[in-house]
Amino acid sequence: MNRIAIAIDGPAGAGKSTISRLIAEKMGIEYIDTGAMYRAITLKLINKGVDISDIQKVKDIVNSTKVELVNGRVYLDEIDVTEEIRMPYVSAKVSDVAAIPCVRERLVHLQREMAKKTSVIMDGRDIGTNVLKDAEVKIYLTASVEERAKRRYIELKNKGIDVTFEEICNDIKNRDNIDTNREVNPLRKADDAVLVDTTGKSIQQVVDEIISIIKEGANL
Repeated sequence: MNRIAIAIDGPAGAGKSTISRLIAEKMGIEYIDTGAMYRAITLKLINKGVDISDIQKVKDIVNSTKVELVNGRVYLDEIDVTEEIRMPYVSAKVSDVAAIPCVRERLVHLQREMAKKTSVIMDGRDIGTNVLKDAEVKIYLTASVEERAKRRYIELKNKGIDVTFEEICNDIKNRDNIDTNREVNPLRKADDAVLVDTTGKSIQQVVDEIISIIKEGANL
């Protein structure tokens, strides 16, 4: 198979990471979770107590930080933070951090370099509109706010995290607002992206639907 780039965009909780990971496994290509990269940077800023309005400080930190994705695990400066970056206190701040131009500039550069090396499926907020504008296949994955909140609520409760459905729902609405209204590369559907609404669908149904779209769009 020739090298292929697949871009998956969509709002928080739409199932991008789960779906993209499964498709990558089925197709034998590399999965790049860009959201995890932004979460890792957010975690580091939180741990260092950095005021994100101090742009120079943020820039110095992001430019000296090592973020790696290895076999589905996320490493921040060589420390496995896969579970910690999914904690609510990180989720509450990641959209604000991701909106900072110097953070996006640094991580987008790293993401593009990854895509030059091998076939990838990459998910995030601006993959099809910015990071991989020339991707062979672009998908915009979405679901209702209630559906997305329910999925995240169940995920966190299963991990023993004490949250309420209302808190998760409000957090998702807030993140949607920040992501779609930020000045730098806001969340939106690329003109040439295929819309896939996952509301009421099983994971397998969505995976099958998107693989069909990929095969048609990339002539596989």
